[in-house]
Formats: sequence, structure tokens, C-alpha cells
Amino acid sequence: MEPAARREQTKVQNRQVILAAAQRVFAAMGFGAANVRDIIRATPLAAGTFYNYFKSKEEVYQALRDEGALAVRPSLHEARARATTAEEFLSGSFGILFEFVAQHRTGFQPPAGEARLRMYTPEVLAGFEELRADIEDAVARGLFPDIDADLLMAAMAGVGFEISERLRLAEGGDAQAAAKFATALFLGGIDALPRRGA
Repeated sequence: MEPAARREQTKVQNRQVILAAAQRVFAAMGFGAANVRDIIRATPLAAGTFYNYFKSKEEVYQALRDEGALAVRPSLHEARARATTAEEFLSGSFGILFEFVAQHRTGFQPPAGEARLRMYTPEVLAGFEELRADIEDAVARGLFPDIDADLLMAAMAGVGFEISERLRLAEGGDAQAAAKFATALFLGGIDALPRRGA
């Protein structure tokens, strides 16, 4: 293996080691009680190595959230592509998202300023763009009437993230019930949406 390729592989591995350690530390100690030294001690890496990747525990926390956004996207896209009705499109989108949040809920409270997922990271924005494209495809396939894909994407993303935050923070939140609620909310209003150009 070329030295440059080996260095790049080491960078990727070090970052993953730090993220995995941080997740364990945050879950065990709680975000507020944990500090960077705790994360470093949970890795085989030197302190300086941590700071090559992150400036603070808050940055690590956001990186963990971004990793989650990347991990769930393929399942969301596949469910939307398989959908044969608007209900399947919506319930697949909300069900997968809410189940992912419920399964990856950790026992730590995020920092006060970072309690919510930042909506404008590249990972999240790419997910929004993928949802918009999937909606356009669903319109072309006749699952939805000829509606504004950007507005439906924004509405779905807003509802999805707000309900996700409540599921993440509420122990025992019911992901399936939340998905049914969001799906019914959209199905009940979808026929009343104005058509493009109307």
C-alpha cells in the first residue's frame, strides 16, 4: 500500500476510534460530565491525535449526529423508491427515520447549545436533496399529484426532525405510533395542497 493511502486509512481509522469512544463515554457518563480527557482515555490514541480531528467534545457530538444522518439515508431512499402509494412513501420515510432514532437513542443529554441536530451540515443538506429528488420521482410515478417537491420536502423534513427530537429525548417514545401520526397528518392534507401553476 502506498504511504499516502496508508496515511489516509489511518486518518479514517483514528476518527472512527474517537467517535466510537466518545459514544461509549457519553452514554456511560452523560455528556455534561464527560470531557475530552475521558474520550482520549477511552482510545489507544495520544491526546494530540484527538485534536488533529476535533477541537471539543461538542464537535465530536455533532460528528456523531452527522454519522447518523449518513447511516440512515440509504434505507430511506430504498423505501421511497419501493413505494407504490403515497402512504407507503410517507410511512416508509417516517417509520425508518423514527425507528433509527429510537434504536440509536443514547443515555446522554447533548450540550445545551447543541441539543438539536444542526440542519445545515453537508450530510443533512445532502439528505434533504435526496428527499426532494425522491419526491420528484414519486410525482413522476403518480404517487403524489403535481405538487411542489421543495415545499413537501421542507414540510416532511420539519415534521421528521421535530418528532425525532421528541423521540430521542423521551424514554420509551413509540416510533411506530409517531410514524402513523406523521403519515396520517400528511395524507389528510395532501389532497388539499395547491397544484403547481394553480
